[in-house]
Amino acid sequence: MTLKISRETIPTEEIIYNGLQEQGVELDYILPDYFPDIFRLVRCEIIPTVVDYSINGSTLSYELSCEIRLIYCGENNSALQCISQKQTYTKSVELGKSPDCPDVLITPKADHVNFRAVNKRRLDVRGAVSVKITVIGEKKQEIICDATGMNIQLKKSPMKYISQKICGDKTIQLSEEMEIPSTQPPVISIIRCDTRISPIEKKIISGKLLAKGEIFLKILYAAEAAPEPLELTLPFSQIVDMEGIDEAFICNVSAKTTGCNITLIADKNGENRTLKIEPEIKIVCRCVKISEVMAVCDAYSTIYPCESEFSEIRTNNPPVIYAENLRHTAQLAHGDDVPARIFSMWCSPKNINTRVGNDGKSVIISGMLTYSMAAADSSGAITMPDRDEAFEETVSIGDDMTKGAASAEISDISVSYNISDTGVLTARADISVNITLSDSSGFNALTALSVDDSAKKQRDGDYAVKLYFGTDKENIWDIAKRFSTEVEAIMEENDLFDTTLENGRMLLIPIKE
Repeated sequence: MTLKISRETIPTEEIIYNGLQEQGVELDYILPDYFPDIFRLVRCEIIPTVVDYSINGSTLSYELSCEIRLIYCGENNSALQCISQKQTYTKSVELGKSPDCPDVLITPKADHVNFRAVNKRRLDVRGAVSVKITVIGEKKQEIICDATGMNIQLKKSPMKYISQKICGDKTIQLSEEMEIPSTQPPVISIIRCDTRISPIEKKIISGKLLAKGEIFLKILYAAEAAPEPLELTLPFSQIVDMEGIDEAFICNVSAKTTGCNITLIADKNGENRTLKIEPEIKIVCRCVKISEVMAVCDAYSTIYPCESEFSEIRTNNPPVIYAENLRHTAQLAHGDDVPARIFSMWCSPKNINTRVGNDGKSVIISGMLTYSMAAADSSGAITMPDRDEAFEETVSIGDDMTKGAASAEISDISVSYNISDTGVLTARADISVNITLSDSSGFNALTALSVDDSAKKQRDGDYAVKLYFGTDKENIWDIAKRFSTEVEAIMEENDLFDTTLENGRMLLIPIKE
């Protein structure tokens, strides 16, 4: 008689790399002839975007694009002028090992920016961008799922795991021409363009995934007298190749704007009354298939001594995503600090932190909200001030995430404001946030098993039945292993229907030869 062992390979995730890279941003810029002289600098922003990435062996390479957008007032002209320049950097990072089936998350953010006018025609910008990089790979772990022969007894438990993962990305560019309403003045320059993408509708179609959504654009442009707002909604529908995917997969589809080109088109009178708007959208698909295996978590032979090895197998559960709406209110100014006129207001998050509450059934989101506005003071001068406000919100969740982790991504912030009769400027931010809950399950699985058939187990006497007093909640498996007998034999001999004793009682333990 020989011992026959059946094994199964279980894929699990491991963090290959988790780190931060920094990139300095510098611009020494001389105004083209068609721009007026600099009278007063108003605002400067660095907008970083990761355009693309690739992994070659153990090296991750990515392309970082930084748009520098500087706004100023020209001499003898109240209209805002906007300078936009892009800097592109090719970056790389050593991961330490070549990852299998990698999942890559690269998140850039602007850390700071300093700017000054060297003279009326020359601008100097210095800033820094940090890039957070997380690479998750896959490793294989082998477990025992069955064994026969040599009177081996097995204790099995079901174990769920991600058996297959399929990822797919696709970048698309939309194009739409928008005419300025006749009630609004022509465009001098684009000051800013904020985008928001609706939740993605998805459908699996024979190895492909159909993604549908809408992108909402809020545009603020400079006109002769004052900044003017515009809004536009563009639908999109794209098919992403996902070879091997079917209805058994659980899919998470997201989309982000990676850029938006806006071109001014003049009419026959030379006025810019048409905009060609070309947003670029990256669709990201992450799909997993869940399988279940009966894994052996303990084993022994009723006749022969055994040697067993165990390993904790950690399997990641599919992430659970909550879509929540939060509200934050802040007093931005009062009295003489309140602008005489506000043209537009917006809000940006920064330094967002997320953690699971002590109760395990709540998520705490904290960070800073930067309220910004395009406004005019009492003298009519255009200003674009910022105001940082701390916030912390607690969101209740249905799942117990005591041993899990949470992350949050703010997808949209809409801002409204009010100036009270007493001269207090109050802003209200309605925040749409996606909370991702992730956890893993630990399973103590049998990974190696050997039986010594050179000698049988020694018994402490010559008997066929032994009396034993079982305690409350004691497991029959533990009793059978202790006496080198079979679980089924104990249950049959004592008319038991459950493998756990409800109450302490006397048991007859049949001893197997």
